[in-house]
Amino acid sequence: MSHQLLTESQITDRCRKLRLISFDVDGVLTDGTLYYSDDGREIKAFNVQDGAALKLLQQQGVAVAILTGRDSPMVARRAAELGIEHLYQGLDDKQVGMNRLLEQTGLTAQQTAHVGDDLQDLTLFDTVGFSISVPNGHPTVLSRADLVTTTSGGQGVARELAELILRAQGTWPYD
Repeated sequence: MSHQLLTESQITDRCRKLRLISFDVDGVLTDGTLYYSDDGREIKAFNVQDGAALKLLQQQGVAVAILTGRDSPMVARRAAELGIEHLYQGLDDKQVGMNRLLEQTGLTAQQTAHVGDDLQDLTLFDTVGFSISVPNGHPTVLSRADLVTTTSGGQGVARELAELILRAQGTWPYD
């Protein structure tokens, strides 16, 4: 079920329609590495530019959601710091989270994008209007994405996408 990446004009058209973008965490908002302290606590590193970009998206009217298979107090804390209301953790099936999200927001799947890097994200790629992966994603995911970012997971993916989306929507505030 591999398909071609979208052209620049198709990407712009999809970005103009977006009202919500959901992100996986490990491998997208982080580099995918899990750190454990001696006492068993999990530690994650988040990119500060991604945080600013996620806030900017929300300020400009694009809702942000996190859909992740893992359950992590650090992700809940990061979402709270960034004002992200739509947080779904511990999802065995990310489609369940997306369905709840669409119901809560009243949006259609075509008004949403999902950014993912691993096989668990593929069901969402079949649902959303715009599927996005990162260069360090699983080969099958890369082959099914509409767009692959130039930035790797944990290195500013949200920052790259925020500028792309907001420029397409004419709401990028830094020109």
